[in-house]
Amino acid sequence: MHYVAVIDKDVGSAYGVRFPDVPGCFSAADTFNEIIPNAIEALSLFFEGSEIIPARSIEEVREEVAEDLAAGAVLMMIPYIADRRRVVRVNLSLDQGLLDTMDEAARARGMTRSAFVAKAATREIYVPG
Repeated sequence: MHYVAVIDKDVGSAYGVRFPDVPGCFSAADTFNEIIPNAIEALSLFFEGSEIIPARSIEEVREEVAEDLAAGAVLMMIPYIADRRRVVRVNLSLDQGLLDTMDEAARARGMTRSAFVAKAATREIYVPG
């Protein structure tokens, strides 16, 4: 499930992220690249132990926030990724060259292979299918 986020930024401030369908859930990000992971985390924490609120379409939300959009805000689809707090071992098949390059990138970032794959997957998931 994806939720529509309204992103705005005033000069000299962080990016503000709010979810019209999830009152009380908000996030912030110092850089544009931090918006998605921070917003995913905000949704995950908000719904922890709570009932999931249905999400509306981007068209429905766009009508509601038309004034914000006219003032420069943008909309972004953010996936809800439930934090199950359970690590599961999986088996992936990858090209050896890709695996070597991926491991090198993970080491350069001080990450494990698993953490690197999880972070990369989270970045890719945010685009609704």
